[in-house]
Amino acid sequence: MPALYDPLNALTPGSGEPHPPSYWTATAGAAPPDDGAVPAAADADVAIIGGGYTGLSCAYHLARDYGIHAMVLEANQAGWGCSGRNGGFARAAIGRHSYAKMIELWGRDTARKIFRESLAALQNVRDLVRDGGIDCNALETGHLKIAHRPGRAPALLREAELLQRDFDYPAEFLDAAELQQTHIGGTQSHGALRFPDAVAVHPLKLAHGMLALARASGATVHSASAVTACTKSGSTHVLTTPGGTVRARTVVMATNGYTPEHLHSCVRGTTLPVLSHIIVTRPMSAAEKNGSGFRTGHVLTDTRNLLYYWRRLPDDRILFGGRGLVTDTLEGRAQQRDFLLAELQAKLPALRDITVDYDWWGWVCLTADFLPHVGCAADDPSVHYALGYQGSGVSYALYAGKLLAQRIAGDGPVHAAHPVMTPLPRFPLAALRRHGQRALYYWYRWRDLSG
Repeated sequence: MPALYDPLNALTPGSGEPHPPSYWTATAGAAPPDDGAVPAAADADVAIIGGGYTGLSCAYHLARDYGIHAMVLEANQAGWGCSGRNGGFARAAIGRHSYAKMIELWGRDTARKIFRESLAALQNVRDLVRDGGIDCNALETGHLKIAHRPGRAPALLREAELLQRDFDYPAEFLDAAELQQTHIGGTQSHGALRFPDAVAVHPLKLAHGMLALARASGATVHSASAVTACTKSGSTHVLTTPGGTVRARTVVMATNGYTPEHLHSCVRGTTLPVLSHIIVTRPMSAAEKNGSGFRTGHVLTDTRNLLYYWRRLPDDRILFGGRGLVTDTLEGRAQQRDFLLAELQAKLPALRDITVDYDWWGWVCLTADFLPHVGCAADDPSVHYALGYQGSGVSYALYAGKLLAQRIAGDGPVHAAHPVMTPLPRFPLAALRRHGQRALYYWYRWRDLSG
């Protein structure tokens, strides 16, 4: 990633940049071929900006299911952004609201519909991996939401009861003793909400698999093809890239945390890209595994507002991630790596001597209402978008690509009584988003240290 890049004020995230160094890059193997940079001029039925999970899934489903020629325009390499550098947690998650909050906001029926859709999105990952023969080290597991302080455990018990009662879902609450005996020990394991459904994946291998599937189905995927301008001539969209122009009847913006403000008025002022930072340790020794009680294969998050997410990798390394800096700086990157290691060791003191072999960072996308949105521009139904996965997009980004393909093909309702399908809201005082983020982080940090 270019140094000091911020999607709020940058024209593009680069052009033809290689994947950033990470554990995933080091272990993914060679990427399948793509179609190279856009030639001098090209035409497509649908031009898709962004070659991550959403864009590749949309192109795949358009080509396979509807025979529509889709062309993906990726600034760097397929899966270069969030899709190739996340934690690899595919779980039932849509947005950042609790299930009780969903019922409060939209009523029980809509909340149930959203939850069922989150399970459908997770099943879609399984289907793609199975039917496409994608070798992404997919591991069926569960998800544990762990109380990092004793006072957070009662809320997890209530959430388990709500999921069982109102969503007919077999969530369960584990008390501190059971959690530490069967899953993970340490100083911050005070009970957990267990979801039996989750899939742990190698995210970059999954992106590679989607690239191969999209091209095998008839889609075209161009790397090193950043879109620097998007205009319209009559009913035709004209997209400018370093190599040439692309003409298309329909445009899809699938850029999530890397969405430039200039792309289209429908996304201007609607996203807050925030940094997330991940470390991967050296493999744990037998003594460290025993001392930490880190025996679970579940994917793990905690009850912080600025949550941490972690998992034990197949080679006994630990992946541990959390919020990054408000502003990207070279000095801050090293400080954040050391901060995350210290936070991991605070959770699991038996890892006091463990070291970091890999660390990297990237931009995830928040929206004003903490929900992803799949929709189209109010003034132009030929401009579509799907973004705002709130840092939990492995399953829903792939599903959103499928939803976009259905909408573009006219297969199903264009609008639905569903908050994810409502127009993308703008941030109030959008020019001050970074200042608001900084204030919110202070507030969240205070709340995470209390109660």
